[in-house]
Amino acid sequence: MARMKTREVRIGNRVIGGENPILIQSMTNTRTEDVEATVAQIRSLTDAGCEIVRCTVPTMEAAAALKEIKKQISIPLVADIHFDYRLAIAAIENGADKIRINPGNIGSTDRVKAVVDAARERNIPIRVGVNSGSLEKELVEKYGGVTAEGLVESALGQVKIIEDLGYENLVISIKSSDVMMCARAHELIADKTDYPLHVGITEAGTLYSGNIKSAVGLGIILYQGIGDTIRVSLTGDPVEEIKSAKRILKTLGLRKGGIEVVSCPTCGRTQIDLIGLANQVETLVQEFPLDIKVAVMGCIVNGPGEAKEADLGIAGGKGVGLLIKKGEIVGKVPEEELLATLRKELENWNA
Repeated sequence: MARMKTREVRIGNRVIGGENPILIQSMTNTRTEDVEATVAQIRSLTDAGCEIVRCTVPTMEAAAALKEIKKQISIPLVADIHFDYRLAIAAIENGADKIRINPGNIGSTDRVKAVVDAARERNIPIRVGVNSGSLEKELVEKYGGVTAEGLVESALGQVKIIEDLGYENLVISIKSSDVMMCARAHELIADKTDYPLHVGITEAGTLYSGNIKSAVGLGIILYQGIGDTIRVSLTGDPVEEIKSAKRILKTLGLRKGGIEVVSCPTCGRTQIDLIGLANQVETLVQEFPLDIKVAVMGCIVNGPGEAKEADLGIAGGKGVGLLIKKGEIVGKVPEEELLATLRKELENWNA
């Protein structure tokens, strides 16, 4: 798919926009003041594939903690700021690679200018964030409720405040928990600006509902070539956000690498614990940095045919299973050895 052309913005040691890959973000849920816990979580996120991380900065103690956190992590650190402009300045002074603000809730123009001046001094990008839950009252009244048009007008209005102060090192995010409204808002704003866009469905929900809403919403937006960095917002372990984001990008062909697992939905012919086996395979493949497709099939009747497009596959029978490579049956092993056989094949794949 053709991606929308946006300007490049450097965030720490990474760059978004232009022709750069779409980067994956998450946000810590530890107390930022707790440096040890926050660093531990960021390292777990990094190991999972997170490329930019955001921390909330609700206190001066949290702002000060950023300095020590930065020393112990390897990915860019974004400070999430609301209401108090002094926290934004302190976060910048303590090494934040980007700050996220809504100029509308920072206060007077003088306060916004103080934040912009601090960002300009260090060339730190500002992410202007607008959510449907905080849309200005006058825009709600103008459009007869919260709408995509209102979100876009709000975002561009907030951007203009900073542009009028002579600063354009910006990233925009417009988020809603309404999937179709969010998709429409991104379609509208992509035609009105070339700033890079941070894309996500906000307050998407639990692992179950949040993953579905995020996959649908991000799929619609990204398929149109819109988006330069994404976050899957889930109520749960932030590491799950990274797993989901990677899968969404890979499914859309926007990222390569990592083993793709396909498995059949089971039927009355299934004579092995396919559900348990498929889940074990899903966990197993995380260990291997291979760009291949692995099939897990529940019967030896249709299994070989269904696994034909996979690089490697296993198909279960009654007490036995088949090993399949490139659509060809290459071996038969006892059911209890299927997982170990698959592991051995993955270990020796490049050889």
